[in-house]
Amino acid sequence: MIRQVANAGMGRTDILKFWFGESDETTPAFIRDAAIASLQQGETFYAHNLGLPELREAIAGYSTRLRCPGAAPIGASRIAVTSGGVNALMLAVQALVDAGDEVVAVTPVWPNLTAQPLIMGARLRCVSLKPVVGQWQLDMAELLSAITPKTKLLIVNAPNNPTGWTLSRAEQAVILAHCRATGTWILADEVYERLYFEPTPSGCAPSFLDIAAPDDRLVVAHSFSKSFLMTGWRLGWLVMPASVTPHMGKLVEFNTSCAPVFIQRAGLVALQRTDDVTPQLVAHLKTCRDTLVPLLQAVPGVEVAPAKGGMYAFFRLADQKRFGDSLETAKRLVVEAGLGLAPGNAFMVNPGPDAQGWLRWCFASRDVARLGQGVDRLRHWLGL
Repeated sequence: MIRQVANAGMGRTDILKFWFGESDETTPAFIRDAAIASLQQGETFYAHNLGLPELREAIAGYSTRLRCPGAAPIGASRIAVTSGGVNALMLAVQALVDAGDEVVAVTPVWPNLTAQPLIMGARLRCVSLKPVVGQWQLDMAELLSAITPKTKLLIVNAPNNPTGWTLSRAEQAVILAHCRATGTWILADEVYERLYFEPTPSGCAPSFLDIAAPDDRLVVAHSFSKSFLMTGWRLGWLVMPASVTPHMGKLVEFNTSCAPVFIQRAGLVALQRTDDVTPQLVAHLKTCRDTLVPLLQAVPGVEVAPAKGGMYAFFRLADQKRFGDSLETAKRLVVEAGLGLAPGNAFMVNPGPDAQGWLRWCFASRDVARLGQGVDRLRHWLGL
């Protein structure tokens, strides 16, 4: 659906584009230079299915440093390097789900996460977050009742795309204990872990890895895309029980063989200099959020609350009769207002009446003034 909206603006240069989930900042030069140096050295051959050993060690060290005190250290034997976060998630679903298996997913969520189990022939059950004055909340009792011994896999994305909702440490502990009791695997998409705006000792959102044992039925997906401004590079990783890693290597072979070496070299340098990228990015994104959300809140008929993490404002146009179908609304905004937003329907499976009218605005913009310009266009389109 997001692509449909983008196609509606094809060829136009006057559109303010906030529809895709990426910053308009280019990858830092020192990361690009590492890839160039690798190519110039002739590193154009196959690599290990699971990734360069030095990159796996670096990811393990990086992941361990982010964990809270008392968390189990993460060894390289639990790491698989993947060709992007998308690939990481699909590999995990291929490893864990067979046709006919029951999968539970927390929605709204990035549409790939609900499409992937369906591709594998699974039976999907969604538990929806509930909007309360623009802020999304999880009904824990509803989620736990949905996860039974028949549930093969729980998929949860927190910090969440598109809502910015984030699990608390206490909620994670309850979910983990319940899934241990039912024998359910957890696939945690934590790619926005570092893009978190609440104060924490580690500077990142709560992670299942903070409380899980190394052999728990837990697979965590990560990506270089968001926290390191590397969306187009297609580099990610998985953390899993060490007993699963060799099997994941086989799936990597059948899917992509390996991530390109020169891209892995870029990722290695990114991890070595993470303090030169991520803290400044998070500070800027917080400025963007704190600029956009009050402007949207001041628009009559708009319902929105600040996201705790991620790079999105997920807001609703409250006039349901006028703005019920978000895909059509998003297309109209492109054509009539020159404003490119993602339709809320894209993130929901079988959306009901309460889910209508939602739009996602990616606020990861170098020029903060563009956010205000976008709100002005929205206001004018609304006739305000």
